[in-house]
Amino acid sequence: MASTLEEVARIAGVSRASVSRVVNGKPGVAPHIVEAVTAAVAATGYVPNRAARTLVTGRTGTVLVVVSGADSSLRQWGLGEVLADPFFARVAGGLMGSLRPRNIDPVLMLAVSEPERERVVNYVREGNADGVLLVSAEASDPLPGMLTRAKIPVVLFSRPSEPAPISYVDVDNHEGAALAARHLVARGCRRLGIITGPVEVAGAEDRLEGFLAAARRLSMDDVATAAGTFSVDSGAHAMIQLLAQGVDGVFASNDNMAVGAILAAHEQGLEVPGDVAVVGYDDTIAALMCRPTVTTIRQPIEAIAAEMARLLLDVIDDPGMPARHEVLAPELIVRGSA
Repeated sequence: MASTLEEVARIAGVSRASVSRVVNGKPGVAPHIVEAVTAAVAATGYVPNRAARTLVTGRTGTVLVVVSGADSSLRQWGLGEVLADPFFARVAGGLMGSLRPRNIDPVLMLAVSEPERERVVNYVREGNADGVLLVSAEASDPLPGMLTRAKIPVVLFSRPSEPAPISYVDVDNHEGAALAARHLVARGCRRLGIITGPVEVAGAEDRLEGFLAAARRLSMDDVATAAGTFSVDSGAHAMIQLLAQGVDGVFASNDNMAVGAILAAHEQGLEVPGDVAVVGYDDTIAALMCRPTVTTIRQPIEAIAAEMARLLLDVIDDPGMPARHEVLAPELIVRGSA
């Protein structure tokens, strides 16, 4: 027969109420009681009944991890392709690594169409999850607004493009881009260029502004710009435009575009970093797979994910809590390309 709270309480020598507080993760329980109950749970093989616990606590012990995009290549992807992408894989891994030790079960969903976005909202409304950790790949993505209007606890990866009453965790993209500019100038580059991401994406806009501002402070007013879409191919095409303008130091707004820029430089018969130095952004596996390896700005993705999980649990505990914004520091990682 399945063990009960009463049996666990008898073995632990505490009250049933104390056992309930420990197994439901309630605060304020003395450490010696937690230790006794934990040992008794292990001895009896007690497994909490999720349905019963939900009735008592009002919590499911589950959160949705949603990768969302409105009009992007995500439409062609399934969950397997999302998890294979270096950036999304690090985000998902960081979130799940933070949630599972807290006995929170993450459910991963992909939302790239209107029915799928509605499904996310209804899934939470129907009592299947306590909140949403959202990674949105499009500035025009309507899902953040749908969740906030439905009063669903949600935390977003990165700042939204338009001001919204939503909690988010981000990296200081202005400072990250400034680190890139300072590094390129310090190594002797005389003409700088930047490959931007889509300017409607808040992070890409911040990186552009941060790089240009830092370049001006370093008396580098004539910065060449070329637009990219965060893809390797777009980085290669943009690099050809920049090389035609005589640049010898390039900041690519993500590592994929930095890899494309290096490939394009090689095709032009140029050496990296001898003829042109390249700095990327994110510090994904792509930066290590390239030759030379890519000097990049490390975005602390796992730390952002862990902070998202912590913040979401706070929002779930206090639904009336005002939106909070956490911004973490970037780091310059010097490798072979600059």
